[in-house]
Amino acid sequence: MMSKLMLGALVMATALMATVGCDGKKEDAKAKAPAAKAADKAGAVKAPADKAADKAKEPAKKADKEIVFDPNNPPPGYKNCHRNHCHKIGGGIASYIQVMNEMGATKMVGGQKMIEMPKAPADVAKAPADAEVTASGLATKVLKPGDGKTHPLPNSVVIVHYTGWTADGKAFDSSIPRGKPARVPLERMFPGWTEGLQYMSVGEERRLWIPQELAYQGRPGKPAGTLVFDVELIEIK
Repeated sequence: MMSKLMLGALVMATALMATVGCDGKKEDAKAKAPAAKAADKAGAVKAPADKAADKAKEPAKKADKEIVFDPNNPPPGYKNCHRNHCHKIGGGIASYIQVMNEMGATKMVGGQKMIEMPKAPADVAKAPADAEVTASGLATKVLKPGDGKTHPLPNSVVIVHYTGWTADGKAFDSSIPRGKPARVPLERMFPGWTEGLQYMSVGEERRLWIPQELAYQGRPGKPAGTLVFDVELIEIK
């Protein structure tokens, strides 16, 4: 009888210990859970710093390569470049400035870094009321007076700085970005230039609104419509 009682007590004690052991493990797991979450959270906080460190290790991006125009190697669409202009494949020509604008070039082989094209004047679309209009339809306005005495003749060669815009304000040619004035034989220019320059005196700056019939007259590859030029007459040869 005593042995059965002792055996029963032993079984109960063993079961109780097992229960306590399980509960103890559960308590340990519960106790460890917040610590694990805290560790995970700490890791998440450190992540941005880690990303910043990784980013700092990345090699710096190379600066955009400068596009350079080489007249001896015409860009796509052109077959020959010389005397400050390029011949287009299929016909027509474009000035070096126009070609460089198409390419996005800022420098020319053998030349200085290009300056930006001058911005169009506010009255580029239409000659203002104070402009003088000649019998041919040419409109002009003095921007800065010259000496008032020395004027070119129709066959003169002049040294000028100039910029040309279409009536919508797009600059298509200019001597300004090249940093060097142009040498221009007036007898080889279109009628609007030949006429307009004769009204000017040395040192003068003038704006010309040249209608198409006095300009390129619709020639392929040339700017169409009324053209506006700012011209500074530097010298008469």
